[in-house]
Amino acid sequence: MSGARSTDPNANANDRTTPPTCPRGGECRRIASTRLTCEVVDALLPTFATDGADGPDSTTGAIPSLSRVVEALHCLQDALLPGRMSTELKADTILESFVMERLAQAHGLLRHEIALALPYRWKGHFVVSTGQAPPEFDPQAEAERVLEGLFRALPKVRAMLIKDIEAAYLGDPAAVNFAEVTLAYPGIKCITTHRIAHELYKLDVPLIPRMMSEHAHSHTGIDIHPGARIGESFFIDHGTGVVIGETCEIGDRVKIYQGVTLGAKSFPVDENGIPIKNIKRHPTIEDDVIIYAGATILGGKTVIGKGSVIGGNVWLAHSVEPGSTVLQKNVEIDIRNGENS
Repeated sequence: MSGARSTDPNANANDRTTPPTCPRGGECRRIASTRLTCEVVDALLPTFATDGADGPDSTTGAIPSLSRVVEALHCLQDALLPGRMSTELKADTILESFVMERLAQAHGLLRHEIALALPYRWKGHFVVSTGQAPPEFDPQAEAERVLEGLFRALPKVRAMLIKDIEAAYLGDPAAVNFAEVTLAYPGIKCITTHRIAHELYKLDVPLIPRMMSEHAHSHTGIDIHPGARIGESFFIDHGTGVVIGETCEIGDRVKIYQGVTLGAKSFPVDENGIPIKNIKRHPTIEDDVIIYAGATILGGKTVIGKGSVIGGNVWLAHSVEPGSTVLQKNVEIDIRNGENS
C-alpha cells in the first residue's frame, strides 16, 4: 500500500533506540554516520601540532584575523580615497569626520591584529632556524609604535596614489574620467592595497602585509608582494595575471600590461636545501619603462634601463641598456582563409 510504514525490521536502522558503538569508548547517541566522523577525528588529531611553534602542521597559537585585517584595510583605503573605495561618501557627510572615523576604526582593529602578528618576528620558522634569540618586548607598545609609523606615512601614500590615478587616466585612451579609473580599475585597487601593505612591510610587521596583498590578489588577479618597491605614477593596464616579486624595484612612470611577470630566475638554497632568504631575486625596472602583455623578466641582477620598451611575450633574464626596445624575433604567423582552413 502506497505511503504505508514498512514493517521490515532492517528498515530505518538509524531510528533504532539502541545507540551504535562509539569508537571513543562510549555510546554514540546520534546517527550511525557519527561513527565515521569519530574515526576521522581520531585519524586527524595526531597530525595537529599544538605546541604553538611555526610549522606546516601548526594548529594552536594566537594569529591575526583575516576578516579584521581586511576590514582595517578597507578603513584605510576609505581614508585615503574617500567615497572611491569601500564606503559611499554621502552628500551631507563631513569629510573631516569621515576620514577621522575611518582612521580611528583602522587603528582600533590593527592595534590588536599587529600585536598578535609581532611575535612571528621571532617565532617564524626562518628566524628560529637561524638561531636568533627573541628580545624582550611588549607587543602592545610595539603595535602602537608601528601604527604611528604607518599613520604618519599616509599623507605620502595618498600623494603617490593621486599620481597613480593620473597615470592610469593618461595611460589609457579608454578612460574618460578620473572617477571611472578610481572606482573600477583593478590596477588602482591593487596599488592602493600595496602602498598600505608596503608601509607595514617596511615596519617589519609579519603576516599582515601579505594577508592584505593576497586579499587584493584574490579580487584583482594582480599579485604584488608587499616588499616590492614601486615608484610614482605606476600604472597596470588590465592587470590580470601580473606578478611582481618581493625584491623588485620599480622606478617612476612605469607602465605594465596584463600577464607580466617580474620574477626570480633561480632559488639558491642553503646546506639543508632551504631557499636562502633576504637576497635580491627579482629585477630592477628603471624610470619610464613600458612592459607589454605576457612579458617575463627574471633575476635579481637584471636591470631594465630607463625608457626601454619590452615587447609582448618576451622572455628576458639579462639586463638591457637605457632606451632599448626588446622584441621577439622570427615569430611566424600562419593565416588561412575560410576555403583553405
